[in-house]
Amino acid sequence: MRDPFTAPYTSRQPRRKILTLFQNLDFGQIALQYFCLLFSLCVHEAAHALMADLRGDSTARFLGRVTLDPRKHIDPIGTVLLPLLAMSTGIPFLFGWAKPVPFNFRNLKDRRLDPVWIALAGPGSNIVIGTFSLFVMKVLVLLYTGGLMNEQLFGILAMVFLYLAGINFVLALFNVIPVPPLDGHYVLKYFLPPQAEAAFERIGPFGIIIAIMVARPWLNFAMQPFHAVLERYILNGLI
Repeated sequence: MRDPFTAPYTSRQPRRKILTLFQNLDFGQIALQYFCLLFSLCVHEAAHALMADLRGDSTARFLGRVTLDPRKHIDPIGTVLLPLLAMSTGIPFLFGWAKPVPFNFRNLKDRRLDPVWIALAGPGSNIVIGTFSLFVMKVLVLLYTGGLMNEQLFGILAMVFLYLAGINFVLALFNVIPVPPLDGHYVLKYFLPPQAEAAFERIGPFGIIIAIMVARPWLNFAMQPFHAVLERYILNGLI
């Protein structure tokens, strides 16, 4: 058998590509991206849990889910494996998820409408964080262009809030796709007649696959206003 370490160059190309990939990794940037994603996912799930508690069901609160503690929300695949894989390989489409927040329909004040409010609390919290991050970025730009902040500090803070803004808007838009188990399916389900609800729920096992298939064109379209606001109003004067 040919020694793989003395084989011709062509047989070593995949190994060289892998080595080059790891050599080009910016671990500080990956850590920052991951921290922003983890924080955003925790806020998302905590918002679900808090809204469920406000609407009459304390299941999530008793499970300790009304918290920003990542240990209560982490899903090994959706919170750790897939996001880190996407960040380290440069995949342009980054998404993730945490453990779903449970709630008991029987405890809700309005069994039909309250699931909609619980579902929308997650994406709503991401929109709030994304909007706040854009506001902070605008303040940072004004301080920097006004000579009140040095370039190094501005670069670090701007990157943090740029990641927070982008990640939170992506999470909000991804989660409103109306297929189970994503949050948007509770909104669509509210408007369906009982017969259609049962048929709709049957696509659950394939929901995440459908969501991934439609996510990229949907996000490319829906994120255009975010990019326009970022370039025209937030970074105005820097680009």
